[in-house]
Amino acid sequence: MEDIILLSHGSGGEQTRKLIEEEILKYLGNEILEELLDSGIFNIEGRLAFTTDSFVISPIFFNGGDIGKLSIYGTINDLSVMGARPLYLSVGFIIEEGLTLNEFRRILQSMSFASRECGVKVITGDTKVVERGKGDKIFVNTSGIGVIERDLDWRGRKIEEGDLIIINGGIGEHGLSLMLQRLGVKVGEEVKSDLAPLNSLTLPLLSLCHGIKFMRDPTRGGVAGVLNEIARKYNVEIEIEEEKIPIKDWVKYASEVLGIDPLYSANEGKVVIIVERGEADKVMEFLSKHELGKEGRIIGEVKGKGNRVYLKTRIGTKRILDPLKKDLLPRIC
Repeated sequence: MEDIILLSHGSGGEQTRKLIEEEILKYLGNEILEELLDSGIFNIEGRLAFTTDSFVISPIFFNGGDIGKLSIYGTINDLSVMGARPLYLSVGFIIEEGLTLNEFRRILQSMSFASRECGVKVITGDTKVVERGKGDKIFVNTSGIGVIERDLDWRGRKIEEGDLIIINGGIGEHGLSLMLQRLGVKVGEEVKSDLAPLNSLTLPLLSLCHGIKFMRDPTRGGVAGVLNEIARKYNVEIEIEEEKIPIKDWVKYASEVLGIDPLYSANEGKVVIIVERGEADKVMEFLSKHELGKEGRIIGEVKGKGNRVYLKTRIGTKRILDPLKKDLLPRIC
């Protein structure tokens, strides 16, 4: 019988010790975490950014990633779009009794790869085990701390008429690929989540272009959701052009079959950027040379005051992109 997670792995006793030392530290260990204190102690200077997120995705393994890699990249991206260099993470596992140790190891391996790739350390954490039927295999919470260096903090820069809207690549891929997988639809290798860490893109870009006024990764609610947040927060009218939005062919086909507008579908490797018109070419040149920005496009602009988002269609008409009224795809991240 394959080894599985038992309630005793969360009891605080010998099984808990073995799970931490033989599994978690094996993949995530470092000089701070290995002290196994109630808090990870570290030194840091500068303006800090702190974020937290919980990941309840279904399925936990999907085309393009898994819940482990998603939990690391997702938190890193939340820091990176704010101009913060990610440094340290905490990880909390809530595991349902019956998860196999092989599945848990796969998740830990992904987290180890992702954290090393991005130059961050997991320095504290927690593990709880709940009874069968009280969870869904595994939930993960990650919190992250980063430092905002130099003048990378874009907050306080005024969004004005004429500013341009940029996306670094094709939209809707994460949400639609997961839905196809849930439905058991057989697809090609190109159909996968866009899951990726954004720190290697956003931080150099913010250092290069001081006309960037806003950044956000469009996860739940998609690009339309982020644009509506911007419109409400800054009391501006935004217009995007349908023919300029980068969308892969398989996303178009899947969205038509499933009845899901890709503008509202989740992304996990994209960033919406607002930049003053005079620096847009500089942003686009940078994106064209970056692996995560080769498909980047200018998709619209700020039209002035108005608290509304419009889509200019291919035939020249306009339709309002309202905020999402309900969750299109639950358990998407």
